[in-house]
Amino acid sequence: MIKDAIWGKAAAQATPATASAPVSGPVSAAPSAAPIPTGLLKVDVTALLDEIQSHHDQQLNWRTSIVDLMKLIGLDSSLTNRKELAEELGYLGERDGSAEMNMWLHKRVMRKLAENGGTIPEELTH
Repeated sequence: MIKDAIWGKAAAQATPATASAPVSGPVSAAPSAAPIPTGLLKVDVTALLDEIQSHHDQQLNWRTSIVDLMKLIGLDSSLTNRKELAEELGYLGERDGSAEMNMWLHKRVMRKLAENGGTIPEELTH
């Protein structure tokens, strides 16, 4: 769901010459708002999210907060949805919305985005 939300925004901004990302992947449970062109080019996720943030009316700390990341890309960031995401990604700890769970989710989502064609700075994946 998160990958589709981000890749859909990337596809909406891409021109045919730069269109880009793989369609399938583990972080893709929800349908995308726009068709996603296939290909092997990378999506600069941080630049894309910074661009989205620059037009957002709320200042969100998407670089460290899974809740803010989800809000930024228009996903429901409720505990119920984060619990589902934790299950989908294989989180083994308590699914209670703790800081530990949320930090793990953020790092894991960033790693999954990188595995699926996203360019992510290393500090966001470790």
